[in-house]
Order: sequence, then structure tokens, then C-alpha cells
Amino acid sequence: MKNRNLFGTVALVIIGVIFGAVLVSGFGWVRPGLADITIGAKNPPITDIDVNAFSKAFIEVAEKVTPTIVQIAVVSESKSNPHEDFPFFFPFKDDTPRKEMGSGSGVIISDDGYILTNNHVVENATKVEVSLFDRRTFEAKVVGTDPQTDLAVIKIDASGLPVAYLGNSDNVKVGQWVMAIGNPLSLASTVTAGIISAKGRNIGIIKDNSGGEIEDFLQTDAVINPGNSGGALVDLSGAVIGINSAIATSGMSNSYIGYGFAIPINLAKNVSKELIATGKVNRGYIGVQITPVDPATANAVGLDKARGIMVQALTKGGAAEKADIKEQDIILKVDGREVNEAGELQSYVASKSAGDKVTLTIWRDGKQIERTVTLKTRDTNSKVEPASEENTPDRPKKGPSNTMTFDNIGLTVRDMTGDEKDAYKTGNGVMIQDVKELSRAYDQRLGKGLVITQVGKKNINSVGDFEKAIEGKKGQAVLLKVIDGQGNSRYVGLSIP
Repeated sequence: MKNRNLFGTVALVIIGVIFGAVLVSGFGWVRPGLADITIGAKNPPITDIDVNAFSKAFIEVAEKVTPTIVQIAVVSESKSNPHEDFPFFFPFKDDTPRKEMGSGSGVIISDDGYILTNNHVVENATKVEVSLFDRRTFEAKVVGTDPQTDLAVIKIDASGLPVAYLGNSDNVKVGQWVMAIGNPLSLASTVTAGIISAKGRNIGIIKDNSGGEIEDFLQTDAVINPGNSGGALVDLSGAVIGINSAIATSGMSNSYIGYGFAIPINLAKNVSKELIATGKVNRGYIGVQITPVDPATANAVGLDKARGIMVQALTKGGAAEKADIKEQDIILKVDGREVNEAGELQSYVASKSAGDKVTLTIWRDGKQIERTVTLKTRDTNSKVEPASEENTPDRPKKGPSNTMTFDNIGLTVRDMTGDEKDAYKTGNGVMIQDVKELSRAYDQRLGKGLVITQVGKKNINSVGDFEKAIEGKKGQAVLLKVIDGQGNSRYVGLSIP
């Protein structure tokens, strides 16, 4: 009985082996003729990358740079009332100062304890404490701050510290690998990696009472979260190319959703040196309000393509006005460097001091010219103002309005009354009465209630003037000067189909 069972078991094993061999060989069987068909490339596209060496680059940067990054804990006072949103339950005003805790990161820039960080990390701080990579802690003093760039320098009483190597952010390329090193969400010495996603970003996050905000951010997809502020963005040589400053957020969350922003290190180097030397920044200013040039504006002024930045308005008595810079000028270069975003010019000029000279290459009246500007100290009381409009003091105060619709651009304009001109503080212009959705005018953000005062360099006094100014411009573009009810002006390129 046992022998029969043993024989049966052996037989089943043999049958299983034979069936398995047939099955496996069946999967490797190729229909006759298909073996001769070639699909796919013969060689992989990249064969010279040593993955281990690539990984080692990240490891070495983390090991070398992380000790130069510090964690910053801040205590500040706030007079805000935590119950102000619940007046029914807490009806009495409470201005008692309250302690608030904050944290961030910093980069050691000298072996004797100078540390570069963000202004918003140490702003209004009553106490600043620094923790080093080796777990030593020091109380720090604020050496100086620069709200216009969101940079600050603090100092600890130490020596022999590891110092970060500060690179050259002008050489940064979109697409290159970078690493963000800091202390996000109180997670000390955290390293993340990504690429440079864009350069020259102006995201409108720096708020300064003087109105001189300077934004020229590097954008990265390396993960950055609260607590990373003031930390380092480094390339794969370990050079610091930016100071992490902001993140894109969504809704009520303050957490990372895909993009972070860093201040270019070249700007940070210049600011930090001045803060160490004097505790403040003696920054030079050109005194212009500028915007990028779009294709319609380029067409209107005769440029070959959309490039440069347009002067929208000038500071009265400022450096630009004294150097014969005019509204509608297109700034193409500064000291031979191309500029296509407002932040590029602002960042470059921010690295200069009052009294320094810069050469602007300008497009004006269909030709390229140069003007040398001697930078001036910013006067916080000065304002960027549009050129004054034509004055007609004896105009009638009221009267019927002549209205005309231009279907090809989706714009309806009408003559202005004298009272309206007084309200808009202009001596001339036509009022935009209506803008058709999805029209050329709509696309250029022209809207009801704006006033068109110029087409090109011709003042517009009536609907008839406007009609004459744009007739015959089919297939071209014109440059409009518009003002709003608050007296703000801008130039707008408008294509005429």
C-alpha cells in the first residue's frame, strides 16, 4: 500500500515537471516570422551616467553643506487680540502684549558668527536663539534687516564655525538640479531635492511701507515648508545659489503645494555685506515704474518681438528723469545685460549704491539709444507720477456725450464731461463706456471706467481724435495711455485686427 502511494506521488511530480517545462517553454515560443521584426531603438538614450556617482553628488553636498545651516527660534510680541473675531463673547478690547513663537533657518556666512536669513524670520523679535548642527545653542542679535528684499543678518558670539560657499546665481539655469536645506516644520537639518523651475519670478509677497519691494525669485520644485525660510538653496557643487524665502500655498493651508521661491544669492551677498558694515542698505534707485513688454506693445512701438521692459511712469526729480529717460521708453539692457522682467532690473540695481552709474540701452522712436543714469538714494516721500496731461481750464463743465463703438477691438468710448476730467485730474481723454468680453480690448485688461488719454504720443481730446488715431492701423498695433479713477496710469499695447 505504501509502495503504491509512493509510486503515485513520484508519478505526479514527474508529470508536474513535464507540464511545467512545456508551459514555460510555451511562453518563450515565438510565432514564425515575428522574430525577424525589430521594434524599439537598439541602444538606450543615455549610457554614460553612473547612477551611483549621481547619487553620491547629493550625499556629498548634504554632508558638506548641512553643518553650515542653522535653526532659528524667535520670540516676538504681538498686540493683536486673539478674540477679535468673537466680539459677542469677548466685547472688551484687549491690547495686552502677547508672546509669539516662530522659527526659521539661516546660513552661516562667516566663521565668527554672522548668519544670513530672512527679514520675516526675525522681524519684531525680542529674542533670537540659534541652534547649530552640532546641537550647540547661542542667543543671537539682529545686525540689520532689509524689508525690501526680505533679508536680514544676525550674529552669534562664536568662532571657528563652518562657513557656506556662496555661489553665482547669474549662472543658474532652468532645469538644473538643486537641493533645499533647512529646518521645515521643526524637522532639523532636512534636505530635499528638485530642479530650478523658473527664474525672475515676481510673486508680490514682499510688503514694504516705502513701496520699494524687490522681487526676482528663483523658483524650484524642491520641497520647502514653513521653517525653511532663510535656509539654503544649493547646486550640486554645494554652492549656495539662493536663500529660501517663500512657498506657493492653497486655501487655508500654509504647506507646500509644488513650488518654492528663493532670493538669488548675488543679491543676498550685496545686501548682507552692507548690513554687516553699516546695519542698513544704502541702495541706489533709478526711479521708474516698469512692466514687461507683450507682443501687442512690441508691435505698437516697432520692436521685432516682445522683449525688454516699458517705462510706465517716472519719479519726479528722480535719477531716470534727470538722465532723460521718458515714458514709453523700452529698456532693453542694463550695463549690457538683457532685461525682460521688472525683477531683473530691480535686482541688478539693488546690488548698486547711491552714486553708482548704470547704462541703459533703450528703444525709443524706432531706434536704439543709450542713457547713463546716476543712481540716487530713494526718497520715501517721492512718488512715481505719470507725465502731466494737457490742461484746458476753460472747458465746459457739463454737456452731451458723443459715443462710438469699435467692434473690431470690442471697445465703446465716449467724450468726457468737464466734471469727469476734474475727477480724473486730466485735461483730456475719452472714457471707456463698455468692453466686449473676449475682445482684443478685454484681453489687454481694458475696462469700463478707464480713460484713454493718449494713442502713441498723441493726446486724445475727443472720440473723433481716438477714431483718427486708430484708423488705418488695421493689422498693426497702437499704444494707449490709460488712467483710472485714482490717478494711476499705464501704457497698453492694443492690436487692431
